[in-house]
Amino acid sequence: MRLQGIGHVKVHQHRRVLGRVKTISVTREGRRWSVILSCDVPAEPLPPTGVAVGVDVGVAAFLTTSAGEHDPNPTCLDRSAGRLGGAQRDLSRGRRGSARRRKAAARVGMISRRVARQRLDHAHKTALGLARDHDLIAVEKLTVTGMTRRAKPRPDPDTPRAFLPNGQAAKSGLNRSIHDAGWGVFLGVLRAKAERAGRVVVEVNARHTSQRCATCDHVTEDNRPTQAEFACVRCGHTADADENAAVTLLRAGRARQADAQAA
Repeated sequence: MRLQGIGHVKVHQHRRVLGRVKTISVTREGRRWSVILSCDVPAEPLPPTGVAVGVDVGVAAFLTTSAGEHDPNPTCLDRSAGRLGGAQRDLSRGRRGSARRRKAAARVGMISRRVARQRLDHAHKTALGLARDHDLIAVEKLTVTGMTRRAKPRPDPDTPRAFLPNGQAAKSGLNRSIHDAGWGVFLGVLRAKAERAGRVVVEVNARHTSQRCATCDHVTEDNRPTQAEFACVRCGHTADADENAAVTLLRAGRARQADAQAA
């Protein structure tokens, strides 16, 4: 590849270039350089399958489908937490400007980038499987930024400049798990692959989907006796909580799709 002002540079091409190249970007991550080509590639619709699915994302299981399939959470960050923690401690102990600190910073960056690549690889493979096998995919409309926002402080009315417990310690662990799962990355990849394959992704309001009975449509907090179990107090329907939510999402997604087609 010839770069302006640099000359010819040898590159390792890992994928065949398709379509017309529109933009070229050169990026650097640590000691690794990458050339990113943005191409105008026509869509490649897949043959219809006649199958629709609801997908509920979570922390215990990365996703659960309305067909009862469970995809375990890859826990990319947890698997590298020991190495990353050690590298971060070495970085904090290093003197600014020293060679030891530069090496520690490079190691922290290398581990973090590896975790990001693992998370992205899992998102691509999972999204590709869903787009190949289903014509319609109903998912929750999530605002990950709002879900992982810090808990608001609770001032103590009886003691000036003192605060009551607000659950931030427990929420920090949940926020870490949400970021590790990479819901936002996965949903973005799913939309892109579905669009190219000619599939439809319907986003459903996530409110009450975990408390709504998929059989009688009854909504109450009492329907969730435990985090993993769903038991409707009206009709007696019992199921895995994530599976029930996925079925609810599928039903709502089909209704929204029917309304869109009618309009």
